[in-house]
Amino acid sequence: MSRQMIEAIVNGEPVSFLASPTQTLLDALRDELGLTGTKEGCGSGDCGACSVQLDGRLVCSCLVLAPEAEGRRVDTIEGLAAGGVLHPLQQQFLEEAALQCGFCTPGFLVAAKALLERNPDPTETEIRFALAGNLCRCTGYDKIVRAVQAAAAQMRSAGALSAAPSSGGTR
Repeated sequence: MSRQMIEAIVNGEPVSFLASPTQTLLDALRDELGLTGTKEGCGSGDCGACSVQLDGRLVCSCLVLAPEAEGRRVDTIEGLAAGGVLHPLQQQFLEEAALQCGFCTPGFLVAAKALLERNPDPTETEIRFALAGNLCRCTGYDKIVRAVQAAAAQMRSAGALSAAPSSGGTR
């Protein structure tokens, strides 16, 4: 099967990579670009471990074909921290002990970031709803919710969300 050149913006940087027409965005990120933070949990869009933002919209990268990324912006877990400084969500996940094995964590963080870009002051119910597409078998969800609440409060107080671009809907 012939491969085609894909040009996209990944984590703010222009990239080019070869992909087959049937290759998933998840596989292209991991295999072609070496971005292994995005994980494959189920391969069917049920677990959220492979969550990325595609043009600001939260998607399961296992359900998106790599050629669909042509000319688009893809944001992964690797793009969350800036200049070696953890994003407030990452810091709060650590402080609240909101992870154990860590396999699902990248998907939760990307989904939480998408939520906070849309809604800088979500209720607990809104957080749980926004993260419902992400599954964790280790931690339970209370610490994750508390981490998102703490990050949201920290980001609001720092004004980090006021200038954030509005992103699309959820999966």
